[in-house]
Amino acid sequence: MNALRRAAEDYLAVRRALGSKLPGYDRLLAGFAAYLEAAGAATVTTELALAWARLPGEDAHPAYLGKRLCVARGFARHLRAFDPATEIPPARLLPSRSCRAVPYLYSGADIAALMRAAGSVRPALRAATYQTLTGLMFTTGLRIGEALRLDRDDLDCDQGLLTVRHSKFGKSRELPLHPSTLAALSTYASQRERLCPDPRTAGFFVSPAGTRLVLVTVQRTFSRLVRQAGLTARSPQCRPRLHDLRHSFACRVVLGWYRDGLDVDAQMPRLSTYLGHADPAGTYWYVSAVPELLALAAERRDRIPGRRA
Repeated sequence: MNALRRAAEDYLAVRRALGSKLPGYDRLLAGFAAYLEAAGAATVTTELALAWARLPGEDAHPAYLGKRLCVARGFARHLRAFDPATEIPPARLLPSRSCRAVPYLYSGADIAALMRAAGSVRPALRAATYQTLTGLMFTTGLRIGEALRLDRDDLDCDQGLLTVRHSKFGKSRELPLHPSTLAALSTYASQRERLCPDPRTAGFFVSPAGTRLVLVTVQRTFSRLVRQAGLTARSPQCRPRLHDLRHSFACRVVLGWYRDGLDVDAQMPRLSTYLGHADPAGTYWYVSAVPELLALAAERRDRIPGRRA
């Protein structure tokens, strides 16, 4: 094995041991190492890193090209500790623009339409699975990966708690559930046991084959449900996505706090903990991305005694 390939594997192992997940890095870094090997390079140079990052061509999204260069820069920083000849490409060497999606905030009517669409699929276990998965994400703000990793033992019906294990940032947390959510999960568990009495997984959500759900299949199915429910994009940057079920939950909670006259800043750490954010700063994105929340925040700010206009 080429020395650069071994170094790339070591780099990923170290980063992941420190808690980084680095999704998609294996393929990209392997490609970069192969590119360096084909060029006869013994280490990373800025010229080679930039040339490799630009390989997809001018039609590629700037954010993707930026990610490729970010992968190369991280690897170069690692190599520099062992090889002083390594060049670390400057940050922002490739121009890119922010491409964060505009959140698609689901209304109650949107969710009802999605649930009806999910209820029409076959077989019955598949329908129950997608109805319950959609409802759970909307009412708890779970990440889709967290929902798919749930095991049957993670639901404690006696305590009304759902345990989310080893999620983003390596954290686990317990979520208290609303009685209606707990009832829906208990109903699904009974349906699952009846329709799939001998599953091949400990997963809470199962496919008709008795296996744990796979993300790519869930995303494809959700896209079909969105079309069947009649939900359409509000702009090129605002399309119905699975992750927006989480965003919608957070916005409903914060809007409720504002309307109830609560101190939102004091409450935000609770929401951050419930959502599994590293700190409240990540949660404030939900305020900044929604005009109604921004208006409420501005109105509250203007009521601060002694504040100058």
